[in-house]
Formats: sequence, structure tokens, C-alpha cells
Amino acid sequence: MEAVEDIVIVGAGIAGLTTALGLHRLGIKSLVLESSDGLRTTGFAFTTWTNAWRALDAVGIGEPLRLQYNQLFGSTTSSPVSELSTAERQSDALRMQRVHEIRCLQRKTLLETLEKELPSGTIRYSSKVVLIEELGYLKLVHLSDGSILKAKVLIGCDGVNSVVAKWLGFKKPAFVGRSAIRGSVYYEHGHGFEPKSFLYTAEGVRSGVIACNDKSIYWFFTYSSPSKNEEMEDSPARMKQFVLGKLRKIPDNVRAVIEKTELDNIILSPLIFRPPWEILLGNISKTNVCVAGDAFHPMTPDIGQGGCSALEDGIVLARCLGEALRDKQGMSSEEDYRTIEMGLQSYARERRWRAFELISTAYMVGYIQQSNGRILKFLRDRVLATFLAGQRLRMASYDCGKLSAS
Repeated sequence: MEAVEDIVIVGAGIAGLTTALGLHRLGIKSLVLESSDGLRTTGFAFTTWTNAWRALDAVGIGEPLRLQYNQLFGSTTSSPVSELSTAERQSDALRMQRVHEIRCLQRKTLLETLEKELPSGTIRYSSKVVLIEELGYLKLVHLSDGSILKAKVLIGCDGVNSVVAKWLGFKKPAFVGRSAIRGSVYYEHGHGFEPKSFLYTAEGVRSGVIACNDKSIYWFFTYSSPSKNEEMEDSPARMKQFVLGKLRKIPDNVRAVIEKTELDNIILSPLIFRPPWEILLGNISKTNVCVAGDAFHPMTPDIGQGGCSALEDGIVLARCLGEALRDKQGMSSEEDYRTIEMGLQSYARERRWRAFELISTAYMVGYIQQSNGRILKFLRDRVLATFLAGQRLRMASYDCGKLSAS
């Protein structure tokens, strides 16, 4: 079986569904291939900064999501090991409220909202891509069930192990020597936490508790690790005990959050990134193929921009394709394919330096935050806190623009 599709998007994650919805808002049809049998909701939640809400507004789903999640005002950071006095950033709260919009958004809710806005049949589940070949201007997309799609445009949003990124020549992302354990807790009668981030740093570890809304809490724990901890990945009980054992001097209400977490709501992930020089030198796009999201720029979570930048990618990519396809009835001639290629090159130019800066900043911030060196630790706790917070806000000030340039 071979079917011809104008635009095929591999992966129904944040980048893939945002791109599909952006194209739909511009009147352009696409097909999204998802390897799993339903939406992938691992990761539980992520911080959505100002740049993410600009992207969500661009595809018209910002307002319904705002109604479900509290805006965060300021953060509280403390070091249980050194017993430094808690560093309150409340002085910046009013300024952040005026300039920045920060919420902790549940991934499942975001993906379901994106899915509901797409036409029926846009997402094809249980469709794993195993091979990509060329046939003239077309890309032959081989699926695990033996079927083949002929794609006029192929977009890889298939995560860190992207088949499309591999076809473009990208190497596998590199392990950074740290891992993260994440969890999510639901309180039927409310959790009582203030709407802000509670962050804790210790020797080689960093953790945080963030309220998504009045009933849901998201927490994370990152730690230095020489290996990817495969022996613990299949045991949420060991993950929980490991976290509780490392966080001995956290407040009782924070410890209670971790203790209350159901084992089904705990995951462990090795932290990986694409070295920034590969972003500068690699093929983000080639002919009628490109990548977005984690397939393009996997990064460490230290500035909270992984999901946010995937939303940005979707808006910019949909806009560039929309401009390339404007006033065209189809994609069949050599001129049409050349126009598509130029549109994807425009997307790559716009996103290359942004991705380079995000990856580099996230790696630098993470390195400083979890360093065990005595000097760097002193500077981090006493001097660099304001600088690191400023880096996050600077990255969050980016504006991806609207879907249409006109």
C-alpha cells in the first residue's frame, strides 16, 4: 500500500501537534504519524514561560489553558545542606507579573487540547516510521506495518531518537552526566502551596516543587550520575526512596508531596542534549525534510525551555510553510518543490541561533547549579543566583511571532 500525502509530520508530541494545528489554522492539511497507540503523556508537566504563551495564543488555545493553571509569582530557593537562608525573589514578583507569564502546565492537558482542535483523522496512531527513502522529490516513509507513504513534505518531530534527524545526518544526543526523576501528585481537596516555585539545591542535586493549579503538584529531582541508571528505571519504588534519601533537610510539606506520589506517577530520565556546534553545522532542513522539537534541539531542563521551544518551532515552521504554499493549488512541479525547500530553509535560519543559544544556556546553567566544586558552589549560592534567574527570564522573552506574517 502506497499513499501520497502533501505534508507528513512524524510524532504527535508538542512540536508535531503545534505544527499541525498551525498549518490547520492556515488552511493547510497535514498527517501526523504517532508510533504509540495514543497520546504520549510522559513527563507529567513543564514550566510554560512567556514565550510559550505567545505561541499558544498564536494557535488560539492560550485562553482555555490559562483557566486551568495558576500563574506563578516569584520563587523560593534554599540550600538544605549549607543551611543558607532562603533566597526570596518576591521583590521581582510584581515586575514578573507585568512582564512575564509563568505557569506549570500538564503535558497531557496540552496535548489533548491540541488534538481536539485538529480535524478528525489528522493523527494516525500505531504508525511507527522505520525507514526513509527518496523517490525523486518524494520521500518514501516506511512504517512498521509494511505500508509506505509518499510524502511531499516530511517533518520530524519524533523526539530524541528521531528517525528523521538520523536521515538528516544528526548524531544521537549526548548524555550530560546527570539524570532526572519527576513526579506528579493530585490532591482532591487542595494542596495548600502558594503559586510559586519552591527550589532546593544541595551537593550535586537540585529539586523543585511547583503547583500547577490548586489540586495538582509537579516535582522534579536532578542529580549527577556517571551512568544512565538503567538498573533503577524499572523500579519507581527505588526512585522514590532514592529521592527521599537524598533530600534529608527539606520542609515537611515538600517531603509529604514526594511520599504521597503514586508509583505510576514517577519516572526517571537520563538528561541528554545535542552539542550546540552540531546545531550550527548540521542540516536542520534538507530539500523537503526538516526537524523540530526534541528531534532538532534536545536540551537539559535547567532553564525550562524544552517544551516552550517546541511550541515556538511549531509556530515558525507553520508560518514558513504557509508562506511557501500561499496561492498554490498543490505540490507537483519542480518549482513548487523548490519553493517548499526555500520555506524550510527560512525556518532553519530563524531557528538555528535560537536553538544554539537555548542549548548552550541550559547546559551552562545546569553545570553551575549542580557543581560540587567549592569555589563555584560558593559563587552559585552567594553571587550567581540573580544572574542565573536573569538567564531564564532572558530566554523567556523571545517572541516567535504570529502564524501569518501579513
